[in-house]
Amino acid sequence: MSVKNKVQLITYPDSLGGNLKTLSEVLNKYFADIFEGGIHILPPFPSSGDRGFAPLTYLEIDPTFGSWDDIRAIGKKFDVLVDLMVNHISKQSVYFQDFLKNGRKSEYADLFITLNKIWPDGVPVQENINKMFLRRTEPYSTFQVGESGEQIQVWTTFGKQVPSEQIDLDINSALTKQLLTDFMVNFSKQGVKIVRLDAVGYIIKKLETSCFFVEPEIYGFLGWISDLANSLNIELLPEVHSHYSIQYKLAEKGHWIYDFILPYYVLETLINHSGAKLCDYLRERPHKQFTMLDCHDGIPVKPDLDGLVSSADARKIVDVCMERGSNLSLIFSDKHKSEDGFDVHQIRCSFYSALDCNDDAYLAARAIQFFAPGIPQVYYVGMLAGENDTENVLKTGEGREINRHNFTVDEIDEAVNKPVVQRLMKLIRFRNQYPAFDGTFTVSETRVDEILLSWKKDELYCTLKIDLNTYSTQISYLGEDGQTVEFKV
Repeated sequence: MSVKNKVQLITYPDSLGGNLKTLSEVLNKYFADIFEGGIHILPPFPSSGDRGFAPLTYLEIDPTFGSWDDIRAIGKKFDVLVDLMVNHISKQSVYFQDFLKNGRKSEYADLFITLNKIWPDGVPVQENINKMFLRRTEPYSTFQVGESGEQIQVWTTFGKQVPSEQIDLDINSALTKQLLTDFMVNFSKQGVKIVRLDAVGYIIKKLETSCFFVEPEIYGFLGWISDLANSLNIELLPEVHSHYSIQYKLAEKGHWIYDFILPYYVLETLINHSGAKLCDYLRERPHKQFTMLDCHDGIPVKPDLDGLVSSADARKIVDVCMERGSNLSLIFSDKHKSEDGFDVHQIRCSFYSALDCNDDAYLAARAIQFFAPGIPQVYYVGMLAGENDTENVLKTGEGREINRHNFTVDEIDEAVNKPVVQRLMKLIRFRNQYPAFDGTFTVSETRVDEILLSWKKDELYCTLKIDLNTYSTQISYLGEDGQTVEFKV
């Protein structure tokens, strides 16, 4: 299996029409020649929270979405990508429920990280915890287990609830490796082609470290699961939200990585009418990446861009986005904030709204993404040029719902016919079909208010030219008749 160098869609199983069957119909009706790269279906498994990211199992599909038959039906026409939360599983899973019932006698007890696996006497030491990259006040939760009612503390990196809904897995355990193997084997049987390793940066727990991307141990795990994936003809995409240098370490070892830098740089370029930083970045970044502008969380700022963008510059972009209706996710741990107190983790918004619903600016953003080396992913809200869903934020109290609108079939039909979406579809078809994108990439020297990106393969070439003052975006390429063809994006 090799990843196709074509555009992919990211969607929840119920966000385009309500379930997987309707998703399949929508894909075949509107996007059959658009998402030739595949479909990333955000967790369709039974889950107890975090919109799918607290899975009970990967052996079943949540019946409210459909079944594996529906996934396989989509997989007949599109490569399917799904998530595997290698760091944790739901408190409601049969595995942890058995642990709650039987305690340390449970056949699944070794799946979990009881604190005696970290501290010999099982008593947490605050001095060690202070060095960790925390996502909640304490990296563990206390549960009452067994008939005795014994209080046992287990590791829980994530979760807003107390105790947490997401229970960490012990990847040093043979039991965990067998469970992950079972999940991966099932994915292969169901025709899944790509698996994203969600939260993989948190899997190693080691004292005197941050417990995030702990080297060299993390490479041992990635080597093991890569060998497993290769044997099943599955590609892996490790998901690591951290300083860009960590991503580059993964790239050096041959792994696919996510370009979490590009969304901010594209936004900054279009808001400030200056492409200097973006162009320097495009010249230096690794090519083996998945690219995105928008997703189910937000536009990354810290810690992804630490050392690349100053707090003062980032504040200006954040302020513009806030004026346009965005909300923010903030860094949890004080020691990971900037010295001046800047603490924005992600800007939560639709990318279209972040660009003030300016069609030309939005198409310029997508053109930059599609010309940047890598596999382009388009989030479903972005595909339909969706705007901020502030109503849903107020209704749910969840800031991320601003960019998670569930579209009805009628809303999809209406959105697809918007001029901005029709223009985007034309651009995607070009990106999918023109052969030069498998060639050599060049960033030309230009004025700061202009961008010039090119691809060349044999005699074929295509060039993207953007005027950052007007957002006028032109593509020129060598046509089949040997003549240069130009079109406005």
